[in-house]
Amino acid sequence: MKKWVLLAALGIIVVFIGCTTIQRAQDAPRISKDELKTKLGSPGMVLIDVRTESDWEKSGEKITGAVRMDPATVDAWAATLPKGKEIILYCA
Repeated sequence: MKKWVLLAALGIIVVFIGCTTIQRAQDAPRISKDELKTKLGSPGMVLIDVRTESDWEKSGEKITGAVRMDPATVDAWAATLPKGKEIILYCA
């Protein structure tokens, strides 16, 4: 089993962003590491790593294809995400 799957299992948070609504994290649906594994590479999905910059830099584990976005500036980048795609956020 690859290390990135273990990383995803440690702290995966899934948030679906609709056209204008962002759900609160505690209300967001969650997926398992196996579900994420089946979605990787899907053109209908965007994977965002929302670890803090220092945690991200210290980690040797990153999921290929994920884009790192600063969780402190979610208000600035959330509106730039593509509409009609499944948005998956993860941290560890």
